[in-house]
Amino acid sequence: MKVFKKIFRFLIIVLLLIGVTVFFIGKSLEPKYSGELKNLDLKDAVTVFYDENGVPHINAQNEEDAFKVFGYVHAQDRLWQMELFRRLAAGRLSEMFGKDLIRTDKFFSGLGIEEASKKTIENLDKTSKAYKLTEAYLEGVNSFMEHGKTPLEFYLLGIEKEKYTLKDMYNVFGYMAFSFAAAHKTDPLLNEINEKYGEAYVKELGITPKGSTFIKNAKNPIIKAQLSAEINKIMNHLPVPTLMGSNAWVVGPKKTKDGKVIFSNDPHIRFFQPAIWYQNHIKTPTYEMYGFNLALTPFPLLGHNRNYAYGMTMFENDDVDFYVEKNNPNNELEYKTPEGYNAYEVLEKRIKVKDEKDSIYKIKVSKHGPIMNDILEQIEDDRPIAMKWIYTHLPNKLLDICYEMSHANSLEEFKKGVAKIHAPGLNIMYGDAKDNIAWFAAAKLYEYRDSVNTKLYLEGSTGKDEITCFYDFDDNPQAINPDWGYVYSANNQPDSIRGKLYPGYYLPEDRAKRITSLLEVKDDFTTEDMAEMLYDVKSLVATGLIKENSSLIDVAKLNESEKKAYEFLVNWDGDYKKESIGATVYTRFVYEFLKNTFEDEMGKKGFLQMIDGTPFYRKMIALQMNKSESVWWDNVVTKEVKEDKKNIINTSFKNAVSFLNNQLGSKVDNWEWKRVMTVTHQHAIGQAGGILGKIFNVGPFETHGGGEVINNHIFNIDSTGVYKTTAGPSSRRVIDFADVENSIAIIPTGQSGNRFSEFYKDQAEKYLNGGYVKMKLNQEEIEKSEYKLMFLPKE
Repeated sequence: MKVFKKIFRFLIIVLLLIGVTVFFIGKSLEPKYSGELKNLDLKDAVTVFYDENGVPHINAQNEEDAFKVFGYVHAQDRLWQMELFRRLAAGRLSEMFGKDLIRTDKFFSGLGIEEASKKTIENLDKTSKAYKLTEAYLEGVNSFMEHGKTPLEFYLLGIEKEKYTLKDMYNVFGYMAFSFAAAHKTDPLLNEINEKYGEAYVKELGITPKGSTFIKNAKNPIIKAQLSAEINKIMNHLPVPTLMGSNAWVVGPKKTKDGKVIFSNDPHIRFFQPAIWYQNHIKTPTYEMYGFNLALTPFPLLGHNRNYAYGMTMFENDDVDFYVEKNNPNNELEYKTPEGYNAYEVLEKRIKVKDEKDSIYKIKVSKHGPIMNDILEQIEDDRPIAMKWIYTHLPNKLLDICYEMSHANSLEEFKKGVAKIHAPGLNIMYGDAKDNIAWFAAAKLYEYRDSVNTKLYLEGSTGKDEITCFYDFDDNPQAINPDWGYVYSANNQPDSIRGKLYPGYYLPEDRAKRITSLLEVKDDFTTEDMAEMLYDVKSLVATGLIKENSSLIDVAKLNESEKKAYEFLVNWDGDYKKESIGATVYTRFVYEFLKNTFEDEMGKKGFLQMIDGTPFYRKMIALQMNKSESVWWDNVVTKEVKEDKKNIINTSFKNAVSFLNNQLGSKVDNWEWKRVMTVTHQHAIGQAGGILGKIFNVGPFETHGGGEVINNHIFNIDSTGVYKTTAGPSSRRVIDFADVENSIAIIPTGQSGNRFSEFYKDQAEKYLNGGYVKMKLNQEEIEKSEYKLMFLPKE
């Protein structure tokens, strides 16, 4: 007994020592939110007040000092995130994580982002205000790198610190632009279907349904498969967030209770920890902005002040095309053009690998872009396939654009900045205190000859499949102060321009239909109404599909469990609430419907690629289910039987109920949505699971949301029947110009990426429950903050 007591005491002492050690390590690495610092070359003292949510409110006498301090405090909370972002586009993740990331590094280093960044920087105006403030920001980031506390992740992975440069910043822009694109996930799969089954099958996948909800244009006066699969594998396993979708709407004064503009926005981005946006408030005698910034970027992509607010969603236009080149049969380093054979540009790339020899590869680049076969070795296609991406082909002005958007003095000035966006395609939303509202589909749009289908591979050697013209920005889809009183975007198809619909990878109308249905019925909107809308989980499209197709189910042939599930399905109100049973039945039914419709032609790998790697499968749910006749209904495997829509519907429903019985038990009343839907905000190191997951990850949580509803929770709809949310609203913001000082927002976890900060995950529960925090602008209120950090000029 004495031996056991001694062992017990020993274990208690060990645990106490571990606890004390962890406590002191945490205290030594936690951010500094109070006190004084003299690490920066400042003209005047700068004060930073940290509010109760960890948002820094920076008060400076001039902008250069403000941006130096912003760089410092941004790095203090997000240096690890900055390190991940700069390494990704440059193909340098293997230096941190080892050989498992070589394929990812090879892919991104071969896209031409680094080369485009270098070219852009060479042509920058070094005398511009945007450039000077960017250099000031980088000075602040590097000052923290030198003088601040090293993040825990740097110690765990043995990362050596390197100064950040302008090229690192442009590489972040490049990654952002590529993650917004959709063609690389979709075009190769569609091309394979076309080559295997013909044009009829592809045509049915690409048709825009009649009666879709389009974003309307208006200009009123201003009141001042394999390739796809390989790319998808890489994109789905990145240690940083990918940008995916969004909602936004701006309501004009005639539709609000207080007669002023109300702005709402919630960009949809892959969930990771730390969250994608860093909130900050900068104030000088000549400038003020409350912004949401990406890692390593000085100017916010989302922001507001007392005069105007702006935000964004993805445009989803087509800005990536694939060309099949023809090599010279006598020299594989040359490719055919209308003028003869041109030599490929051959680049040698070196990837440094942790604890391994460097990985070296060569990539050929044609006039269209990099040959994807060289960076994705798993491609079995012998044809050289080049990827043309507008982002790397046209001059890049993103730094100036972000500066001009955040420093505009009027809608006219704001529009001039937005008009310079070439890629990625963005829906830029705007509202101001002078009662203006606006939406701009911002991208450099272009045309091919009429017969070209840009969703298939193009011919690279003839010159016939080249861009014929670029649009002027005034031809882009847009609406300024429309008569109907609001503007919105939910990544859906914009209305016609130049007499036709512009091609893209637009998402289904579900969210758009719900948003417009809510905006049309009221003329007295308040901040509370908008906050509630952003948390809405009702799908009008889903209930419409059930109403139109449930009559095809042969109820007389259903067993008791199937009849019970049928009742829940047909009586479902379309709400994806935690307690919903109809949502569970419907979602499994949709998976079975898609599987029974497409898998026989596409094969298991092709079908998995469609539902896991391409966004257009979501659009196909309503498109296909609304058809009475389709080439896809017949199962090509069953030669002796020709299936029709009724066969597919009945088989899918029975399969769904059978699966749910096995997964959740025979009692249908217990098939609640919360049993199959969860969310975890994973950290790059926490993805390893175990103790690291417990330390760094945030979650798992039950969640309130569903696919293609306003509170959009994006998940893979696959055979498992477990829906782990991978993406959703990266922030929710509501700015009411009738009471701008009480504007509200929320982010999924917390402000800080430092594990030892009290702001690491303090917003997580509030976010899940539809709560908000105030975006403070009132100086008197800000100065009551508990934390005050003074930056003093060097003596």
